[in-house]
Amino acid sequence: MTDEQYMQQALKEAQKAYDAGEVPVGAVIVMNDRVIARGHNQVELLNDCTAHAEILALTTAFNFLSSKYLPDATLFVTLEPCLMCSGALYWSKIGRIVYGADDEKNGYRRSTGKNNPFHPKTELTGGILQDDCARLMKDFFKARR
Repeated sequence: MTDEQYMQQALKEAQKAYDAGEVPVGAVIVMNDRVIARGHNQVELLNDCTAHAEILALTTAFNFLSSKYLPDATLFVTLEPCLMCSGALYWSKIGRIVYGADDEKNGYRRSTGKNNPFHPKTELTGGILQDDCARLMKDFFKARR
């Protein structure tokens, strides 16, 4: 499958968050052309500010593999990771991160500037299905105002 196809799956996870009244961020983790973990924001449901899509997907992947490291895996997430998620991704040693929309307000670049907060071996790709990912986020907040 292509990056766009995996991002479509992350968008389906984001839609689950949207439908549940959560900020619509979705994530999937892929290894050997197979989705091994999925997650979407559950901050409100779990009353936990750390229940971001990336964190929940990471935990599922760690449990699935019985490993704390993911050097051969790729995370597809609909929104640029925040600083908290970037730290978790750093420690996971994930091989690749692919995100959709930029997050100028809460994304990792707001805090790190040009510094890369991810593991040195982690590849980073942004802007995959950016318009679709951003539209879901904009629609969510527009409906709440």
